[in-house]
Amino acid sequence: MQRKSLSILAAAAAVMGAAVVVPGAEASPPPVSGSAEAGAAPASPAAPTAVSGARSATPSWLLGAASETTTVRPGVTLTSMSLGKRDADDQWTVHVYLPATVDGPLKSAGTALGSKAIADRVADAVRDRGFAPRVERVVIPAYADRPAGTLGWTVRVGRYAAEADAAAALSQVRAAGFAGGTRYIAQDGNDLGAPQKVHVLRVDFRTFEGTVGTDFGPALNGTEKLTDLMAATGAIAGVNGQWFYNNAPGGLYVKDGKLLGSATQGRGGVKITRGGRSVDVDAFTAHVTLRAGGETVEIDGVNRVPGDVWNCGGVGGDLPTERPQHDLRCTDSSELVRFTPEFGRTPTGAGAEVVLDATGRVTAVNTSRGAAVPAGGSTVQAIGDRAGWLLEHATVGTRLTVTERVEDGRGRRVALTPDTTILQVGPTLVRDGRVSVNAAADGLIREGTDQTFTYNWTVRGNPRSMIGVDGQGRMMLVVVDGRQAGYSEGLGIARTAELMRALGAREAMNLDGGGSSVMATAGSGIVNRPSDAAGQRSLGNVLLVRP
Repeated sequence: MQRKSLSILAAAAAVMGAAVVVPGAEASPPPVSGSAEAGAAPASPAAPTAVSGARSATPSWLLGAASETTTVRPGVTLTSMSLGKRDADDQWTVHVYLPATVDGPLKSAGTALGSKAIADRVADAVRDRGFAPRVERVVIPAYADRPAGTLGWTVRVGRYAAEADAAAALSQVRAAGFAGGTRYIAQDGNDLGAPQKVHVLRVDFRTFEGTVGTDFGPALNGTEKLTDLMAATGAIAGVNGQWFYNNAPGGLYVKDGKLLGSATQGRGGVKITRGGRSVDVDAFTAHVTLRAGGETVEIDGVNRVPGDVWNCGGVGGDLPTERPQHDLRCTDSSELVRFTPEFGRTPTGAGAEVVLDATGRVTAVNTSRGAAVPAGGSTVQAIGDRAGWLLEHATVGTRLTVTERVEDGRGRRVALTPDTTILQVGPTLVRDGRVSVNAAADGLIREGTDQTFTYNWTVRGNPRSMIGVDGQGRMMLVVVDGRQAGYSEGLGIARTAELMRALGAREAMNLDGGGSSVMATAGSGIVNRPSDAAGQRSLGNVLLVRP
């Protein structure tokens, strides 16, 4: 596919003042037998395209975009922009799945990309069945903590103007003994002129006297729609917030100075103070300890299901890894998890638990889990070996001490004052006015050989939501629609960071995205097009602009 609008990338690089590597696919040279599609000239491999330039005060790649700005409330504006446009190169294709090993079965293959040897073997087999496959190299761009390079190789068949035609071709490929799906090429993450719908809320506190903060429904253990939470709180605008797992927010969550969610150690987060007037992007860790009977131990989590460590990155004992891995469910068979009244109905099951009043005094010791959390108090649930420890060290009438410590990326303690909010989502996008994506530390690069997640989530275009602050101190809440062929394709993470920098951000962080990406105002309702067929999702928590 011919890349289009390369001037957009050059302009974005001028804004950033740093090299930008184009992510996506490049055709590999065909084997002697001929892997190029019939009628198409074979493409030669090329190094990842990179451009650089001096910093510019003008976000050039946004110039000429169709935009409309409305005033939501004095000091709060909403700008909706249309970037790029659809052209003849925006087509559908059949994406053939690869086995995990060179000699793996083809009919049940399930990875989107693999090594060159695996891709060549699959392409040869596809060709033997009468198709004209192409092998393409997928390039991952450079991030702050990972150099650019080859992520893997894909096998594809055909280019089709209509999705229905690609689906018909996929049926033929499957009937020939292969697994696969259809892909829209403009969503590969390397189409610099692809259609994008961008919605930007700016909150100027020099004029606006309200606040920006986070909220959730009646309990953390449950989800609510953004528009319902706006109506319940009188908010004038809002966007989605954190990831959520098992119907509760995932990652470090501090609201009004109270620690309500466990940290994925070292992931990016945003600290909001002074009602939104101060926004800091950093990496965060948290340590919560329990002292009982003269012994102090680490509490593994806060307000989450014991044993389920979504995104991994816990405090020890997690399998298969203790490092952050986004959207991966790690497990730990021996844990202590604290629950606060905000959680609502607590998980039930085998193990042990203690119930604490507001002073930390033990009011009950149970040999199973699921007791209600008392107002002002807490419970501590235990599974595995930790259940035995808890039963041994806690007795009714004694006092247990819970200590909390949140640290920033430099190891400095973060004061959890009553006006402090922290949402750990990630990755970081812009730090000190420069693009800075901590993709590896944030768990966006999968450990192991299967890089399907990295390709689909990090490199390819998806709906995205972001938070930031610009050079004038205005808070920015941004949503980019995606997964909607011809309307808005979505962005890879590298391009998301470039967009925020081009919009003027000096600090910015990624929020939950995909089908969760939603923005609404009180006057207009939902202003973007959520990608789920059913419309806006119910969410774990949200960011609200309140008068």
